[in-house]
Amino acid sequence: MPKTDKNTNKSPYSIQDINKLIDQGLTEKLHTLRELIAGRAAKEELEMPLKEHKINSPVFTAAMKSDYTILVPQMLPVHFKLLKGIFRRQGYNIEFLENTGHSVTEHGLQNVHNDTCYPALLAIGQLIDAVKSGKYDTNKIALLLTQTGGGCRASNYIYLLKKALEKNGLSHIPVIALKLDSMSTDADLGFVITKKMLLRTIYACFYGDMILWLKNQTKPYEVVAGHTDKVVEILTNQLDHSFANGRYLLLGANYVKILEAFKKIELKKETKPKVGIVGEIYMKYAPLGNNDLENYLIENGAQPVVTGVLDFLLYSLNNTFVDAKLYRAMTPKDIITRVGFKLVIHGQRVMRNVIKLDGTFMPPSTFYHVQRAARGCINEGVKMGEGWLLTGEMLDLIENGVGNIISAQPFGCLPNHIVAKGMIRAVKERHPEANCIAIDYDPGASRTNQENRIKLLLANANAAINGQKEKKRVLNITSTEEVPAKRA
Repeated sequence: MPKTDKNTNKSPYSIQDINKLIDQGLTEKLHTLRELIAGRAAKEELEMPLKEHKINSPVFTAAMKSDYTILVPQMLPVHFKLLKGIFRRQGYNIEFLENTGHSVTEHGLQNVHNDTCYPALLAIGQLIDAVKSGKYDTNKIALLLTQTGGGCRASNYIYLLKKALEKNGLSHIPVIALKLDSMSTDADLGFVITKKMLLRTIYACFYGDMILWLKNQTKPYEVVAGHTDKVVEILTNQLDHSFANGRYLLLGANYVKILEAFKKIELKKETKPKVGIVGEIYMKYAPLGNNDLENYLIENGAQPVVTGVLDFLLYSLNNTFVDAKLYRAMTPKDIITRVGFKLVIHGQRVMRNVIKLDGTFMPPSTFYHVQRAARGCINEGVKMGEGWLLTGEMLDLIENGVGNIISAQPFGCLPNHIVAKGMIRAVKERHPEANCIAIDYDPGASRTNQENRIKLLLANANAAINGQKEKKRVLNITSTEEVPAKRA
């Protein structure tokens, strides 16, 4: 206890000194307690045996091939329709799911943590919803999911799906893991992609990309509603027969047939704002993921511009060469990869030339154009998520007259927040006239809010077309001028 002054009966310490001593004592006690707790935790961790949750999932075997139905989540409606015929002719009864609605999201939320990944939630939710719908014999089905590899949570989809099946008492259903980095499957030879199937899959991407590209240039302007969708249906049926009789290899001739079919669609002579759609691959293409964004834009007076899946395939192959350049020497596997890269580049280049020489429609850019557009803005070593490709697509679209960009991304996808939303400022510095917005998709996201932001983008785009410069500042967040009260 501190001594007191006998004359004044007061402590020689001030109130501040006493509080400081009390705080010091408390701090020391808390520090000691913290060390004690940390020591006990470390001891318990060392004594605790490491347990791994293993799920014994059956393997899809060759014996199952003849009478099992393989269910696959939907992402690319046109491409997957062509793939369905290719796989079925190889003896696989494959079905790309079309079930949508609230029940898909609910099954996803019940079986996948909402912090994981929105595409995972939807893909697994769509599979579980289909399995529990009563439409299929659960003893005669298998589920297929792709694995991207690399720094993406999609690499964990297989485990998440197996865990969801176990949770629902369905762990007897085989799960097939299709690995995009090797185009092989795990463990067993029940599901095999042969060289013949792989070649046909690449050609399906060629034709699917061209149909997707031309569809979005005719559907917003068609005189007869539904004409474009009918043409797409006829073309996919004809191409399916081409894969059956081997005429799918006539690349240039088939491109011309596709082009001529779209040229027969009667179109209105109107000018509409072009809106490019980029983003995480599932959110970019899957109507289930992006709330059917393409049709929403068409219904609201815009022309969607969606680049093909070939760019993503080429980007994935190109990453092998980037790795070799940055970290190691070329390997024999890299040489084989380069052969595949050249084949895909050839198919894409022929598509562009056919459309460009005809002159009726805007031609797509090749992968090399996108690659050049990204240079000086983002490094090719950035390859998590959609990496530099996403930024490159934004820049390339803007340079080709598509000045309005929507980046569709899952709310919890950190890589895409960096290469999409995080790069918008850099894109705007190079192209100040561009309108770029990032739309986050998540089970908790408000659809109304998403659509309102898209409508604001379209208001800005229409103002630019009409030459109303005073209204063009709607989305110019860097402007210090006051936005006029009158809305576009």
